[in-house]
Amino acid sequence: MQDFARPRMSRVSLMLNDFALFWGVFSGIILRHASVTACPSSCHCIEKNSLMVVQCMSRNLEKIPADLPRETVVLLLAANRITHIPNHAFRELHHLQELDLSNNDIETVDMAAFQGVSDSLLALDLSSNHIQSVPKEAFAHLRAKISLSNNPWHCECTLQEVLRELRLDPETVNEVICHTAVQEEYAGKPVIQVLDSGINFCNFHHKTTDVAMFVTMFGWFTMVIAYVIYYVRHNQEDARRHLEYLKSLPSNSQISKDFDTVSTVL
Repeated sequence: MQDFARPRMSRVSLMLNDFALFWGVFSGIILRHASVTACPSSCHCIEKNSLMVVQCMSRNLEKIPADLPRETVVLLLAANRITHIPNHAFRELHHLQELDLSNNDIETVDMAAFQGVSDSLLALDLSSNHIQSVPKEAFAHLRAKISLSNNPWHCECTLQEVLRELRLDPETVNEVICHTAVQEEYAGKPVIQVLDSGINFCNFHHKTTDVAMFVTMFGWFTMVIAYVIYYVRHNQEDARRHLEYLKSLPSNSQISKDFDTVSTVL
C-alpha cells in the first residue's frame, strides 16, 4: 500500500512544481506587461536588455510626468516646455541612471529635486534652459556627470559653491558662461575660467556685505547725532526763554523797596 502511494505523491509533487513554474513565468510576463502599460500617455516606453527607456521628448510637456514607471533607467524629457523641477520629482525612480532635461524652459530647481536618485544617477543634462541660479543643496551627493551649459548663469558665491561639488561634463564645461556677475567685468566669460584665475565670488560677497553694514551703521550713527543736536538746541531755546521769563519777574529787593515805600506813605 505504501509503495502504491509513493508514485502517486511523486506525481502530485511534480504537478505542483510544474504549476509553480508556470505561475512564476506567467507572473513575470504579467508584471513586465504591467510596467510597459504603466507608461504615461504622453511618453513612449521601450524595454531593451532589461532596461526601461522612457522617451518623452518634444511632447510640449509643461511639467514632469507623475506616473513614470518605477523601472525607468533612462528618462528623456528634452525639448519640452518644463519650467520647474519640484522637490522629489524622481524619488520613485530608484534605478534611474540617465536623465535628459535639456532644451526646456527650466528656471527654478528646488532643493530636493533629485533626492532619491543621487546614488543611481550617472548622467544629468540641464543644458539650454533658463537657469540663473540653483540652491547648493539641489545637487548634494550627486555623483552624476552634469551638463549645465547654455544657461544664463548669475556668477556669485552660491554658484561657486555649487560648482565646487559637481562633476561637470568636461566637453561642455567651457560653455557654462557668466551671463551676469556680482562684478560686471566677468560677465560673458566662462565660469571655470574666472574661478581658475583666482577670483573668489564669496570674498566679494563678504566685502559687499561689510560695506552694506558699514553704510547702515553710519546712517544710524548720523541719525543719532542729528537727534542729539536737535534735542540740545531745542532744550537751549526752551532754557533761554525760561531765563528771559525769570529776568522779567521783579526781584525780591525791588519788591521789598516797593513795600517800604507804601508803608512810609501810609
